[in-house]
Amino acid sequence: MFAKAFRVKSNTAIKGSDRRKLRADVTAAFPTLGTDQVSELVPGKEELNIVKLYAHRGDAVTVYVSGGNPILFELEKNLYPTVYTLWSYPDLLPTFTTWPPVLEKLVGGADLMLPGLVVPPAGLPQVQKGDLCAIVLVGNRAPVAIGVAAVSTSEMLTSGLKGRGFSVLHTYQDHLWRCGNKSSPPSIAPLVLDPPDLSEEKGSVQADPTLQGDMRHLTLESEEEENGENQEMCGAKTLPEASEDPSVGDLNPDPTDSKTLQEQMDELLQRCFLHALKCRVKKADLPLLTSTFLGSHVFSCWKGSVLEGSEIRTVIINYAKKNDLVDADNKNLVKLDPILSDCILEKSEQHTVTKLPWDSLLTRCLGKLQPAYQVTFPGQEPIVKKGKICPIDITLAQRASNKKVTVVRNLEAYGLDPSTVAAVLQQRCQASTTVTPAPGAKDILQVQIQGNQVHHLGRLLLEDYHLPRKYIQGLEKAPKPSRKK
Repeated sequence: MFAKAFRVKSNTAIKGSDRRKLRADVTAAFPTLGTDQVSELVPGKEELNIVKLYAHRGDAVTVYVSGGNPILFELEKNLYPTVYTLWSYPDLLPTFTTWPPVLEKLVGGADLMLPGLVVPPAGLPQVQKGDLCAIVLVGNRAPVAIGVAAVSTSEMLTSGLKGRGFSVLHTYQDHLWRCGNKSSPPSIAPLVLDPPDLSEEKGSVQADPTLQGDMRHLTLESEEEENGENQEMCGAKTLPEASEDPSVGDLNPDPTDSKTLQEQMDELLQRCFLHALKCRVKKADLPLLTSTFLGSHVFSCWKGSVLEGSEIRTVIINYAKKNDLVDADNKNLVKLDPILSDCILEKSEQHTVTKLPWDSLLTRCLGKLQPAYQVTFPGQEPIVKKGKICPIDITLAQRASNKKVTVVRNLEAYGLDPSTVAAVLQQRCQASTTVTPAPGAKDILQVQIQGNQVHHLGRLLLEDYHLPRKYIQGLEKAPKPSRKK
């Protein structure tokens, strides 16, 4: 609702009678709040404003602002808390968990799809269609969005967690949040709850008891069905290495487990098989070749560990030394055992190459892994994405009448809103700015500023946003200072 800018109609101080009515409405809408908490939320003497506005779709919304932050908003006579309020009262609403990469989609105006949910050991909260719910990220109980349940919990389970789950109304980083102090979500540890007795749940679908242990782990990675895109948290895939992600802890073999490595891998393969069969394959895709199913669906369910280059080197060196693979006559060579041969050698080399120099071994191992990068924003879990991050690209272009313009792209990858950057540059440069889709790029915007403004843009990115210089290309195009005569 607030993904785009809204138009303010009026902003007035609240009257005493309206303040008392608001307290009564809050008590009725949120009965779990005590009298003291309601008085804290709607103070008796502190400044409290009523802001009436029109959302970008024309909806008339009333926002209540206290201490400079929007605390509540009213739509069609229904009262909703903002994220600022939920950070003070995180248990005010039923809470559902999703993956950090999904937040970007929600801020952009998307609804939360059921494949993006993370099912905790205690199960999903029990809600009915139309209930107001909070959305949090893995590892932090501070809500980042609020929405209305599109279906009940029992319907979510019956559908196999497919389809639309929540109509999102307001998110952290949207335009309503920007009206406040723009603070980041606090770090609130998740609650540890005992898993419910599945046999006593009313209205739930009874699963085969032999499969319940496996079916609980069918949300191994985040998926968002909107636009048919899968948001996967994948990094360097090293099967023998256990992932440190607590959300998939049961997926990784316990080092104290008495099972052999083969048994652990068989168990992992079975879980990935069930997940792929339940969440990835559509009825229209069947019948399906087993090779296609294994390569395109099962293997992609494995969520690998994210390792830095130095960590990979250490793993390989320790493995070679532990298994006595360093050549006794030439310490610069490593003997290839069957595992290393299968991992790094081509088919034509399987019977001819038995040793490799250290640098060749390390280079080949790194080349077999999926490159990834990690971006960390204040107050959020690190976001890991596949591929290599594109630097912010600054270029100069000629327009009509031989006028120069400065163009900057790839701001979104670093958590920067192109519209916000354009507004700041317009004031600093005293020049016109426009935001347009970047040619040849999907879902990427570019900011265009009149004149050569590389110097101002560089100071904004380096000094205000504290971005490392190595991730910005084009700073050398700033105009050279004129020499004084």
